Amino acid sequence: MIQTVSCGGVVIYKGKILTLYKDFKSKREYKYVGWVLPKGTVELGETHEMTAKREVKEEAGVDAKIIGYIGSSQYHFRGKEDMVSKTVHWYLMSADNFYSKPQREEHFVDSGYYKFHEAYHLIKFSDEKYILKKGYQMYLDLRKQNKWGIEHNKKT
Repeated sequence: MIQTVSCGGVVIYKGKILTLYKDFKSKREYKYVGWVLPKGTVELGETHEMTAKREVKEEAGVDAKIIGYIGSSQYHFRGKEDMVSKTVHWYLMSADNFYSKPQREEHFVDSGYYKFHEAYHLIKFSDEKYILKKGYQMYLDLRKQNKWGIEHNKKT
């Protein structure tokens, strides 16, 4: 079994959450179609935070700031040659506008910011729904404490 580590983000702007629509079908039976949160594989020399920020920028064209660590999720899938066990580290992140541009090279064909209940129902995978719910609750708690806004822009 191959072990991999990825990082991604629950990116929020004005209470709305960034989601991406991926439409990938290969000649083999592999198919990946649906709404997801931005994430990707850690590259040599990167911290988890660096990976999360880079992947959000690459996949969605969004410069996001990390607010805090949400947690991790794990899942398994069949890769080209072997089973893959993937751990994903997730961060609560903020954007400073609604701009997004899906990365066509990675088969992302749409992106946008959605209200929580819309994003929750769009997201394809249960582990990402769980992370979305947990991250959005962190966001609500920070807002309630008046800690979401100008203060969070000081973090990287």
